Amino acid sequence: MRAIERSEERDRAVEAALPHVPLDGWTTKALRAGLADAGFDAADLGLLFPGGPVEAIEVWCDLADRRMAEEVSRLDLASMRIRDRVTAAIRIRLDQNAGRKEAVARATALLALPQNAPAAARITARTVDAIWVAIGDRSTDFSWYTKRASLAAIYSATVLYWLRDESLEAEATLRFLDRRIEALMLIPKVQRRFTDLAARLPDPFGLLGRLRRA
Repeated sequence: MRAIERSEERDRAVEAALPHVPLDGWTTKALRAGLADAGFDAADLGLLFPGGPVEAIEVWCDLADRRMAEEVSRLDLASMRIRDRVTAAIRIRLDQNAGRKEAVARATALLALPQNAPAAARITARTVDAIWVAIGDRSTDFSWYTKRASLAAIYSATVLYWLRDESLEAEATLRFLDRRIEALMLIPKVQRRFTDLAARLPDPFGLLGRLRRA
């Protein structure tokens, strides 16, 4: 996965653009307005965000990932179950953007366009990796991929649910998330059951070999 360029200037510029996004969307107009508010020259747009609004969204999401990780680091992770760590990290990520739902909605709509699919995939991959790393995951085997793939599906569905959720303090979203985390935690148990069952079954290749020799 391609690393994203980070700088204080890019963070500041994208944050300054956020108040303009609800009206203008993720557009060069909103970015230019943000640059002016932050004291940058309009000509700096191409330098800070050469990929335009989509790159600005990537910068914003990466900034949100870092802020989420910083807040997660203050939790007593050692006393928490894995599922509770994952839930807490996602809740923090959503709570931090509670006042920016329109910006999230507009970003989601722009990233849903076919030409922006690679950027959407990168953003989701970075976020779920940031969550796993923040809660202490240090896996390097195949589970590194399965954990992130599973969480990507859960996180994406949760964000879409959250965007439509009008319940108090997003209580409906948290219940939705809890059900999906429960399903995620069942996956290793199901895998172990299949492994145990397979160990008790005859070896199909050995059986075929015996039938062939008979």
